Amino acid sequence: MRSMPVATLIWLVSAVCAQAQMTPPTTAGAKLKTVATVPIRPALQTPADTANAMAQAERLALQSDLAWVGEYNGAITGEVSERMVAAIKEYQKAKGGKQTGVLNPQERSVLAETARRRQENVGWKIVTDPTSGARLGIPTKLVPQQTSDANGARWSSPSGTVQVVLTRRKEANPTTAKLADQEKKEPPGRAVDYTVVKPDFFVLSGLQGLKKFYLRGTFKGDEVRILTILYDQATENTVEPVVIAMSSAFNPFPTGAQAGPPPRKTVEYGTGIVVSEDGAIVTDRQVVDSCIAIAIAGYGNADRVAEDKDHDLALLRIYGARGLRPLNLANGGSITAVDLTGIADPQNQGGGNAVSSVKASTTQVGGGSDLALSPAPALGFSGAAAIDADGKFAGIAQLKPVVVAGPPNAAAAAQAALVPADIVRDFLKANGVDASGASADAKASVVRVICVRK
Repeated sequence: MRSMPVATLIWLVSAVCAQAQMTPPTTAGAKLKTVATVPIRPALQTPADTANAMAQAERLALQSDLAWVGEYNGAITGEVSERMVAAIKEYQKAKGGKQTGVLNPQERSVLAETARRRQENVGWKIVTDPTSGARLGIPTKLVPQQTSDANGARWSSPSGTVQVVLTRRKEANPTTAKLADQEKKEPPGRAVDYTVVKPDFFVLSGLQGLKKFYLRGTFKGDEVRILTILYDQATENTVEPVVIAMSSAFNPFPTGAQAGPPPRKTVEYGTGIVVSEDGAIVTDRQVVDSCIAIAIAGYGNADRVAEDKDHDLALLRIYGARGLRPLNLANGGSITAVDLTGIADPQNQGGGNAVSSVKASTTQVGGGSDLALSPAPALGFSGAAAIDADGKFAGIAQLKPVVVAGPPNAAAAAQAALVPADIVRDFLKANGVDASGASADAKASVVRVICVRK
């Protein structure tokens, strides 16, 4: 075998060492040639690297679209995760493509168009619940009817075959494990066939009576928020593809610019009590706060002429109205159990304006004069008249601004309160209004108050 020249051997070793970033050996007396080193191949960019290079809005849209085609079931936050990359690969696999974890322009375009069509078919809309500030996706064509109160909101189909329920409550020292155990038992007869419990959220699904259900819940401080989707088994082909998107879109405690209570409604409805024949009306100050225009349904515009910030009372006045029936507030009644007479938000009564009454009881809060109302009445009842069992005026109902979350062991904040009759009378007297109206019929003396904001 012929021996290899030393110079050639050293050249080969140098090339190999250059690739391995090593220092080549030398041989005494050998003359080394200057050789161009072989460039090191950079590490390939991972799918996560590619996703992180996207703008936040692009990542959000990608996660949402993947959820809509049934591949992604994580929270839509825009954060890159293994779950997101796996969802992309599963989508590529389903389409017969190469599972790279990175969508090419054609794949991305097809995905976006598929998601858009599915969203349009069900009337998909991201909404903010007015009582809690939670954000969630609602298929408005499937569940066009909405009702809400201080404890949450409900969207449903006309026949009730599909229902979306958002609930909120206060609970001392909640954990996801404890909450999941509670929800498995309520309502009785709920049969759970799937459970996921993580430190920050839990998911249950199964059968509830004749309906399938999917539930996702979490907490912050002592505030618990749960999204439940109920649907008849006959509708599962339509509803189940939407469930993943709804679960992923559910943001029970928005942060950043959306943290805290939601913005005040552009148009807000409340109830007022007519207290004089010349057009004086008393209501909840929060209902008419920051309004650019205030109207009394059926009578026209109103002026806000006085307010009591300590007790959240406001005095309005309309001019030129006839046939008003002021309620007699002169004799205060019992405040233990009352009937609340008001006008629910039009969304809660299909656009209607009917006067209705609901029962409530009061409890003292904090050892002072503050009185909590339970259960909290529907939206629109802020300013409603509270009447006792003898038909006497007991006070004014108020729905309180939402508290997103409190400290872990704080006492539950009242979601509705009663301003006692004597405080209402003192406020009116201080502003020159005689509270001894002629009417004992609260239904004839309450009016709808409409506030328009910017």
